[in-house]
Amino acid sequence: QVQLVESGGGLVQAGGSLRLSCAASGRTFSSYTMGWFRQAPGKGRAFVAAINWSGGNTGYTDSVKGRFTISRDNAKNTVYLQMNSLKPEDTAVYYCAADYSDDVHRWSYEYDYWGQGTQVTVSS
Repeated sequence: QVQLVESGGGLVQAGGSLRLSCAASGRTFSSYTMGWFRQAPGKGRAFVAAINWSGGNTGYTDSVKGRFTISRDNAKNTVYLQMNSLKPEDTAVYYCAADYSDDVHRWSYEYDYWGQGTQVTVSS
């Protein structure tokens, strides 16, 4: 069992930055690929970014490439999502997820554990 707790969400103006954190506890954190997903009002949960256990392989959805960076610190059992140049369309609840594999998966059904989410609101 893995418990995930997100933090760092909030309200920011367009063009601003936020850094989300996801703290993991339970089974060996470094055995998991970690992902970030988001869900905007009235929409389904969508892939944002993922990073494999070593940090050597990452993936991003096209709309955030060049603006968002995913990273992890296995010593701290934490994964981060640095979000720069934020846009109103980035507004969503952001979820952290853990996938017991070394592959960077983009589908939510591939992930085994989920956090409760943190709200990100970008004003225009």
